[in-house]
Amino acid sequence: MTVTAQDADGALGDGSAPADGAVRDETGRADAVAGAEAIPVDGPAGAEAVPVDGAAGAEKPVVEHRLHPVTPLRRAWAPVAVLIGWGVHDPDGAQRQLMRLDTTTLWIGLAVFVPAAALYGFLTWWFTHFAVTDSELRIRTGLVFRRTAHIRLERIQAIDVTRPLLARIAGVAKLKLDVVGTDKKDELAYLGEAHAGALRAELLARAAGFAPDTAHEVGEAPVRQLLRVPAGVLAMSLVLTGATWWTLVAAVVVPSVLWFATESVWTVLATALPLLGAAGASSVGRFVGEYDWTVGDSPDGLRIDHGLLDRSHETVPPGRVQTVRVVEPLLWRRRGWVRVELDVAGSTNSVLLPVAPREVAGSVIARVLPGVSVPDATALVRPPGRARWCVPWWWRGYGLAVSDAVFAARHGLLRRRLDLVPHAKVQSVRLSQGPWKRYKGLADVHVDTGANKTVTARLRDAGEAAALLRAQAERSRTGRREALPDRWMA
Repeated sequence: MTVTAQDADGALGDGSAPADGAVRDETGRADAVAGAEAIPVDGPAGAEAVPVDGAAGAEKPVVEHRLHPVTPLRRAWAPVAVLIGWGVHDPDGAQRQLMRLDTTTLWIGLAVFVPAAALYGFLTWWFTHFAVTDSELRIRTGLVFRRTAHIRLERIQAIDVTRPLLARIAGVAKLKLDVVGTDKKDELAYLGEAHAGALRAELLARAAGFAPDTAHEVGEAPVRQLLRVPAGVLAMSLVLTGATWWTLVAAVVVPSVLWFATESVWTVLATALPLLGAAGASSVGRFVGEYDWTVGDSPDGLRIDHGLLDRSHETVPPGRVQTVRVVEPLLWRRRGWVRVELDVAGSTNSVLLPVAPREVAGSVIARVLPGVSVPDATALVRPPGRARWCVPWWWRGYGLAVSDAVFAARHGLLRRRLDLVPHAKVQSVRLSQGPWKRYKGLADVHVDTGANKTVTARLRDAGEAAALLRAQAERSRTGRREALPDRWMA
């Protein structure tokens, strides 16, 4: 049985914009006015002026820019990647084809393939432009089939700057744009580091409502450092994570058992390599990716910088966080450490703090969710004792706390997880009961958020769950009326 509480509009939404943040034109350039002529404007090298939509006689020139000149080197790898993918997919066939080629044919093939790949990289770079107008960011790409992305500036909710290792050596960076209503990120790869920083600051200023003529003068918003995770603490936290050890044990035990059972080297390798890769990703990979994790406070949101080889500069957009999760593995509790994760509407940002003391994590969460404090263990109410008949022993890990600002639900004994959902971000509330739970007078309350996630308060008393269903619907309506607007630079 499932009962759903909704607004009169049909959903307890957070007022997010419809999914039209980026309008793409697959047929070609849609931004030219018939009969309009381009007006020359002084601009940087590789830029050209094109007309903007508007009435006759009111056209305003827009300077189109190309990406950094090293971009063709990145694009030229696409044909090479196709060949590598074919070789990995069919290694026997690739080996047979290579054995048929003599030395002369191989050199002729390379002499043709390398210039062709270079030409492909150059042409894709040459036909890629971007421009910033008063209302949108336009990205034109396509060598044969033209594609124009129209990204409305008010729909931009985050702009991340990433610098892979080779890009850092070349002095370039990549801009990734999170736009409301789109799952796929548009990107500009690559730009010079200074140009990328200036463009990011200008786009965020435009999204905040600054006038186009003054947005470029706003510059990068100041940032105040809140937390920096030491490398030693990060390494120790990974050592004390149970998932890392379980994966390593599996990588040793499973191949050994298969060897004694089959005595086949290929079977052992086919099993051991993925397990070792998973173990490396959960330990070394996480250390490399989360190295030098720094969190800073800024008018445009929380800034996150991290990475040993590939550096990333991310932003947690203000007001777009739907859920905050506080994760506490068993071996971390003695040290008072927690991990904080996020669900952000329309964004892939998922980690706020890889490891931090509980008190520090609470202060950072209060910056993400103003007015919200993390409830302690004493504030969480366990399910009634009869819940043990539904989930023996593990029912002790469930808990619920509801305040004026947040809905908090916990589950897990060995690896505790506390989910915090602001009332203003609740989309809908549901109550569900199976036959056995109905017999025991228990029910689950599900809270759905705008990030397509669900937080569940499990094994609550049926009467309590029914009252919670009605009260939560009212709290969500009140929370949305009182919530501040989601604006940059607020």
